[in-house]
Amino acid sequence: MAHFSGEDEARLQAMLRQLLQSVKEKITGAPSLECAEEVLLHLEETDENFHNYEFVKYLRQYIHSTLGAMIEEEMEKCTSDQNQGEGPGYDTLVQHVTKVTQESKEYEEMMHSLKNVMMVVVESLINKFEEDQIQDKEMQKKTVKEKCSNYCTDNCSDSDSLFNQSYKFSQGKLQLLLEQLDPGQPKEIRLKAMQTLCSVPPSDVLNCENWTTLCEKLTICLADPDPAFNDRILNFFAQTFTLSPLHMTKEVYTSLARHLELYFLSGENHIPTLLTGVDVTHPNVIRLLKKVRLLNKYQKEVPSFWIRHPEKYMEEIVGSTLSLLSIKHDQSLLVSQKILDPIYFLALLDVKAVWFKKWMHAYYSRTVVLRLLEKKYKSLITTSVQQCVQYFESCENMRSDEKLIRPKHCGNKQKTFYSGQELQYIYFVHSLCLLGRLLIYAQGRKLFPVKLKNRKDSVSLTDLLVLFTRLIYYSPSCPKMTVTAHTDYSPASLVTEVLRILCDQKECATECLYKSPVIDAFLEPIHNLMKETEAAPNCSETALIHIADVLARIASVEEGLFLLLYGENMNSSKDENPTGAHLIAQFSKKLLDEDISVFSGSELLPVVKGAFISVCRQMYSTCEGLQVLIPYNLHDSIAKAWKKISLLSERIPTPVEGSDSISSVSQESQNIMAWEENLLDDLLNFAATPRGLLLLQKTGSINDCVTFMFNRYAKKLQVSKHKKFGYGVMVSQVASTAAGAAALRNSGFINTLVTELWAILECGRDDVRVTHPRSTPVDPIDRSCQKSFLALVNLLSYPAVYELIGNQDIPNKSEYSLREVPTCIIDIIDRLIILNSEAKIRSLFNYEQSHIFGLRLLSVLCCDLDTLLLLESQYQVSAMLLNAQEENVLEISEGHRDFVIDGLSVERNHVLVRVNLIGGPLERILPPRTLQKGDDPYPWPMFSSCPLPNCYLSEVTKTVDPEQDNDMRKLLSPISISDKQAEWIEKCRVQFCQTMKTKPSTISGAVLAELLEKFVLDLTENPSDCYFPTVEYKATDADVKNESLSSVQQLGIKMTVRYGKFLNLLNDGAENDLTLVLKHSERFLKQQQAAIKSSLRCLQGRYPGHDWFVSSLFLMMLGDKEKTLTFLQKFSRLLASAFLWLPRLHISKYLPTDISESGIHPIYFCGAHCIEMVLKTEVPLVFSAFHMSGFSPSQICQQWITQCFWNYLDWIEICHYITTCVFLGPDYQIYICICILKHLQQDILKHTQSQDLQIFLKEEALHGFRVSDYFEYMENLEQNYRPMLLQDMKSIRVQSA
Repeated sequence: MAHFSGEDEARLQAMLRQLLQSVKEKITGAPSLECAEEVLLHLEETDENFHNYEFVKYLRQYIHSTLGAMIEEEMEKCTSDQNQGEGPGYDTLVQHVTKVTQESKEYEEMMHSLKNVMMVVVESLINKFEEDQIQDKEMQKKTVKEKCSNYCTDNCSDSDSLFNQSYKFSQGKLQLLLEQLDPGQPKEIRLKAMQTLCSVPPSDVLNCENWTTLCEKLTICLADPDPAFNDRILNFFAQTFTLSPLHMTKEVYTSLARHLELYFLSGENHIPTLLTGVDVTHPNVIRLLKKVRLLNKYQKEVPSFWIRHPEKYMEEIVGSTLSLLSIKHDQSLLVSQKILDPIYFLALLDVKAVWFKKWMHAYYSRTVVLRLLEKKYKSLITTSVQQCVQYFESCENMRSDEKLIRPKHCGNKQKTFYSGQELQYIYFVHSLCLLGRLLIYAQGRKLFPVKLKNRKDSVSLTDLLVLFTRLIYYSPSCPKMTVTAHTDYSPASLVTEVLRILCDQKECATECLYKSPVIDAFLEPIHNLMKETEAAPNCSETALIHIADVLARIASVEEGLFLLLYGENMNSSKDENPTGAHLIAQFSKKLLDEDISVFSGSELLPVVKGAFISVCRQMYSTCEGLQVLIPYNLHDSIAKAWKKISLLSERIPTPVEGSDSISSVSQESQNIMAWEENLLDDLLNFAATPRGLLLLQKTGSINDCVTFMFNRYAKKLQVSKHKKFGYGVMVSQVASTAAGAAALRNSGFINTLVTELWAILECGRDDVRVTHPRSTPVDPIDRSCQKSFLALVNLLSYPAVYELIGNQDIPNKSEYSLREVPTCIIDIIDRLIILNSEAKIRSLFNYEQSHIFGLRLLSVLCCDLDTLLLLESQYQVSAMLLNAQEENVLEISEGHRDFVIDGLSVERNHVLVRVNLIGGPLERILPPRTLQKGDDPYPWPMFSSCPLPNCYLSEVTKTVDPEQDNDMRKLLSPISISDKQAEWIEKCRVQFCQTMKTKPSTISGAVLAELLEKFVLDLTENPSDCYFPTVEYKATDADVKNESLSSVQQLGIKMTVRYGKFLNLLNDGAENDLTLVLKHSERFLKQQQAAIKSSLRCLQGRYPGHDWFVSSLFLMMLGDKEKTLTFLQKFSRLLASAFLWLPRLHISKYLPTDISESGIHPIYFCGAHCIEMVLKTEVPLVFSAFHMSGFSPSQICQQWITQCFWNYLDWIEICHYITTCVFLGPDYQIYICICILKHLQQDILKHTQSQDLQIFLKEEALHGFRVSDYFEYMENLEQNYRPMLLQDMKSIRVQSA
């Protein structure tokens, strides 16, 4: 391009003009210069004719001629290197060549040359631009002005975008326009000047030196009465707002706001009053509304980009707005004569104060708004509060006259006139929304209290919320709730919307809503209706529904629930000054019983009922809430209502085609079905807590509720609109009981769960395998199976296992079809766990993965010792695993065999050790499930027969230190025979506590047995300490010798004796003695059992599990049969026996019949319920972690307590657990569980995050936990909770009341 001729320049200009002409529409359509540049930069992607443009062809040819040879040479070089394995790969070849080219000297020279040439071409184009424009104007003087404007705008835009050199609006022309815009000039000249101003880009005008003068001139011109001239100015402002940067639009906005401010302050303008109202067709009003609307539109748009500019610009915009809205005319005039302020017109255009919502959204702008409100414009807040107060007072004075208060809809007809009352209402709505948004933020709440005119006291935050609340039921009754096209502007709906938003902000709700006066305001209409006062009938059903909606939101949050249950004075009594919970429960019960005459026959009555039961549901779905609401028997009332509506739904006639009644019948049936489902959902939520589940089962509707839950669970719906989690915890609660497990089976839940699991494990998705093959599983439990695995773990507690597989054989078929899909737990055991035949192995597509899944499930199940004994007694799982290990042996040489180490053999080895060894964290060693690095990847010995290798037994000392016995005897030394019995017991407790804190290791061995025996003997001699009556028992060993024990009990005896011998506590004859003890115990308890008729397996006779308490006691008594039996007979009279000795209350005659028939033990509906209640208060993070994991604390605690912490604690800690509960009371069982969960807090949070909390809690022993370490903490728990917990525990015999 060294020889660049004039001909070349002309040719390039033509090419460039062609390109610009082709993309003109795209560039002129861009909203800003930056966007126009983006359009050009991405032209190749968006324009299909890109490569056909002559300019593009010219550039391509020029680049090829300059750099083509170099590019080809570099590509040949890279290709030869690649063939030798040294060069870049194919994917990076283009990038490499491009990089080398761009860094070359030739490229630099080409770009320099091209830039010089293009600068010459562009400069020529710009120089010719003004000449072309003048010529065009002379040729087209008589053409339409808009065409000229468009031409000018298009060309300016093109030039500006491409070359960053915008067309400059000369100072002389601007000065001429200023003179032409003078009010003294003729109308035509002023219009033409305005037309000219609108025809050039606003950026050119704003960049002129005289812009400030022009802006002032335009602001003055806005007062011109000519509507056409006004419209031109507003069009210019609108164009400026759209296309100019913030620092320019800020000036336009502030000048427009200042003009409006002067307009309202001037006494010369005819501004409407409240008396005359606003006619939006009046010319003056039209002009005013146009200006306010332009202002409002910019208010809504500017927050999206003002953060990119200095704060001073935003501060000027906010300041000018607040200054305008703070204008108040003479307040001494009558309300009807009051001249309308600017805020009335803004409210007309933006009723819900969307502008304020957007300004308050971001911290950047919110800080400025709140600072200015506090320092200069607090009057805006004051007038908004004043408007709400005035509206409320008008409601009180004119409640019966609806038309005086709120506007009516005009259907689809455009409304053209607003009366004074309607304007007041619109301003009220704007004020309500503004204040509602303000209260969300802490700095906004700090603006209160505010002082109102003609009011003695200031309006505090609480006063304002009480006002809002009372507006719900004091405002005029609105029409019945219907779905319409209109936004609902009724006061109750608007206030409820504001309160909902406040409820969702925790800090805000705490400061605003969780106050007694506010709650009392919510409860006022309920109180009136309960008393049937004169004020009651004026509260509509719609208002009650709104109130219930907000109350439900309050009750769904911990702080709000606490306030409703106990009030600010911690009073949960239902007699004197009942709290909100009591009042709501009483009202809900009356509604269900249809005992409120005011609403009889109302169409909305079911909706009102549902709304208030929903409030109750938020309370009774928590342990503490249910504790308060139990006296009202809401479960019975809801169940009766559900049964009644169920009968009604069966009688709905089937619609006949062509009948006129189809629509009415269909609507009626839909309403009935919706109400029926609502009630069923309310009943189901009782299952969220252990005691609630018992109440649900008493209603007889558990099967229907679980079926309903399954339907929602299958759709992955959450429990309710106020709960963030799904049904995981509820399923876990239900599965902790036999009746719940049966209901889950009957509902199809288990069938679906097993089928889905099989599909993931064995089937996969055939339709996507070719295009998207599944990844090969790396983990033993693949991520795709994890959810199903956890669901099975949640489901299979021992009560559920016994109900689902008890006394049932596995199929063990000779052949399994590949299409045969398991449908129940028995099938899972048969197909995935007990793979004892070739037919089963051949039936699996993914044998290793599926069998490992089954073994992992077996490992978790066997952590529950009762489940282990049941599986062992019914299916001999240990023998099956040993046989499988035997088959996994290779003959390496003659007489030398070795195990094949693979995923299955390692997993089986782990399970075999787990099921054959009993012991706490320091008493047994479980082999890992993973291989190690190095020459010996698995140093743990495998075995295919018992006994187990000694390396799995801990080397902990298994004998009792003689010095410990001496220390223990010191515990008895201060006690003399002359001491009174009560004093001895108290001294014994005190010294026990001191010893546990200082020398806990001394509390063990023979002296512990002697101390326990003496303590219980003396305790039972005092009738006031006994809970159960004395039962005579005279059977001898000969009487029970021929009686049989269940296979589970027999295996449990062998397990106990093995553990006792490991601890050096038992001798060789211990097995016979323990057998006799258990036979005597079973016979002794049978005398106290009632005849029960039930379909549940667990109630078909003897206790379904092993008696772990008796086994523990036998070891503590060092295998002494007589001492054990004597102790048991005495101990059975104490309350502690009900919670430590589970078979004690199996189908007991001491329990109400309905509780016995439920099959739910007090350890669950009372003990576990109390654990959850205390846990929520004491260790809230752990409680939340359980809910997030979809697992209930009650299930794992029930498992721990049932087996007396065997395999979870070392023997010494088990002794301390039992002794503590006997000496200090059964409530210490709850405190110990709380301490364990507190001890595990960090682990629980960690495993919640890794989504395996259930597995961790069931499989892992309680490492590092010592009962003695938490004694002081447990004493604090006793002070806080003992009265409530002991009262609860003592009430098990009268629970049905």
